[in-house]
Amino acid sequence: MISLLHTADWQMGRVFSQFEPDDAAALFEARFKVVERLAAIAAERQVDAVLVAGDVFDLQTVSDKTIRRMFNAMQAFTGPWLLIPGNHDSALSESVWRRAERLGAIPPNVVCCLEPRPHTVAGKFVLLPAPLTQRHTYGDLTDWFASAPTDSALPRIGLAHGCVQGILSEDIDSANPIAAGRAGEAGLDYLALGDWHGTRQIDERTWYAGTPETDRFRANDSGQALLVSIAGAGALPQVEPVRTGQFSWQQLEPRLTVASDIDELVEKLAAVGGQDVLQLRALGSCDLGGHGKLSAALDAARARARALVWDGEALRLEPTEEDIQALHADGFVGEALQELRTQQADADAELARDALLTLARILDAQGAQGAQGKQTGAGA
Repeated sequence: MISLLHTADWQMGRVFSQFEPDDAAALFEARFKVVERLAAIAAERQVDAVLVAGDVFDLQTVSDKTIRRMFNAMQAFTGPWLLIPGNHDSALSESVWRRAERLGAIPPNVVCCLEPRPHTVAGKFVLLPAPLTQRHTYGDLTDWFASAPTDSALPRIGLAHGCVQGILSEDIDSANPIAAGRAGEAGLDYLALGDWHGTRQIDERTWYAGTPETDRFRANDSGQALLVSIAGAGALPQVEPVRTGQFSWQQLEPRLTVASDIDELVEKLAAVGGQDVLQLRALGSCDLGGHGKLSAALDAARARARALVWDGEALRLEPTEEDIQALHADGFVGEALQELRTQQADADAELARDALLTLARILDAQGAQGAQGKQTGAGA
């Protein structure tokens, strides 16, 4: 019996520039924390090895500090770590891997497989790695698995990074191809894959682990690693997904048409917590009262969420007659409000919407000051 922890796509050093600086820093830091969790899981489950199927680093140019911190984060598991380069950190003649070697950052229990050759691991299984030596290849680097001579008494484990042909959706990059059915034709007991950032089973012996810490707004079952148990050579693997991610990434695109739609969205925003990374794009229309309610809910949710990205460009403001009357917008000002409402259908819709909101806020503030002044005068 062998036990493995399969993970991939750590993307260490990734910069989350679409977020505010404090949120980007927290998401950057989370990638080190998840490696620590992986090491703790491997130690607790007493696995025979950890397999990391490429894209360990996000860029060749990550800092020396990031390299050292990543290997430090792996310390809790003292058994074998087996890593291969992916398309983000391919094994070029001068690469992040060579820099890690020069820094002396790689612990003795970590094997960086930079060449396609068999590795017998602790006398328990044979690893067949297919490291990427450039960012994009158009030949199948796992071809050699079938002809690789190994001890027939030991399980054969493949480790690769790329796109299984004919399986993933058509919009996935077709570079770095891996033949469908590779595990069966190469006599592999398990093929551990990276590149697809979600957990996905390809066949009974082939799995993508996905990234252990979610990093994008796509519902693809990410934030996991895979515990793999194999009774012996030829036995089918038993695969158990294990949650590892800290943050939950969610994408919402509500269409707002009536007041109850606003109320429903406000209720969802009230449930946002500190582990949520939320992207919200609103469509449709709302009146000024609904927009005020939504704005207040967004401000409150931003303070609770880890990160919140709001896109209101497609949300049209439709002030009601009651809105305009409440703002006491008569004469020229009322005409201006009506004109701005109409201009939202034109090319300068965003500018018109912002102007309408600004005017509404000014009128609302003036109304509040006037009411306060009357109260003060009455008290005198």
